[in-house]
Amino acid sequence: MSFFPWRKRASRIIRTNLGLEFAKIGASRFDLSDPYHLALTVRWPVFVAGLFGSYLVITGLFAALYLAQPGCVTNGHPGSLTDALFFSIETLATVGYGVMAPATLYGHLVASGEIITGMAFTAIMTGLIFVRFSKPRAKVVYADTVVICRHNGRPTLMLRIGNARTSVLTQVHVSLNALIRETSLEGGSFRSLHELTLMRASWPIFPLIMTMMHVIDEHSPLAGLDRRGLDLSEIRLIFSLEARDPELAAMVYDITSYDAAAIRPGMRFADAVSQHQKGHTVADLTRISLIEPEEAPQLA
Repeated sequence: MSFFPWRKRASRIIRTNLGLEFAKIGASRFDLSDPYHLALTVRWPVFVAGLFGSYLVITGLFAALYLAQPGCVTNGHPGSLTDALFFSIETLATVGYGVMAPATLYGHLVASGEIITGMAFTAIMTGLIFVRFSKPRAKVVYADTVVICRHNGRPTLMLRIGNARTSVLTQVHVSLNALIRETSLEGGSFRSLHELTLMRASWPIFPLIMTMMHVIDEHSPLAGLDRRGLDLSEIRLIFSLEARDPELAAMVYDITSYDAAAIRPGMRFADAVSQHQKGHTVADLTRISLIEPEEAPQLA
């Protein structure tokens, strides 16, 4: 049983990179019981601040121990916080300039403890920094909007993405889901997640630009939704991608979402792929978000 029962009732506002915002009761944003997850998920400024904060706490604690027994550090002025702090920093880093050194058994014990702490701290921080830097990312660019236009005579929802790396991604698998507010027969309001079937959900390679298509037929959860219906349903499209980056020899993942305002019925994507005069294909990622009225002729 917790000694602080009110903490279980604390409401935490959670903002995700998908644009979703919700609150949880009984969840902690910074869970100190899982420091590894915390260190990998906080933003870089918070991580760096925590790194330097931990360093100052450790060196400050050992500096206080050196001050507790005057004369335990050779060439250190008794009662000097500056000398104790700098000696603590040098000891934690295992530098050892030789000007100041432990002078008593107590000083040697404290210095030994700080050296062991310093080696463990350096190893842990090196590992965390490496993991944060080495996490593979897909580097996918997304069109700002999703369009609904006719394709092969049928209304089709289209989502366009581009590969912003110079390398080619392989074994690409994507999924598209719609979170829609619905009303039950009993009059209750709830949000339901529907999978939107794509005309194609996997590709062997992803070199340039791809457009995902979902046919809005009688079986689609989007059937019958016009501009007003999309707004009232508070729909949010959730798109996820996983692929293999051959240059990194690792799987990469990415996810994004679109709210109802980003869905544009009656529009289509303007061309972003062209043929160079020398014969090779050119993908212009700066045009990935360009849209035009469905009735307008396609740009060459």
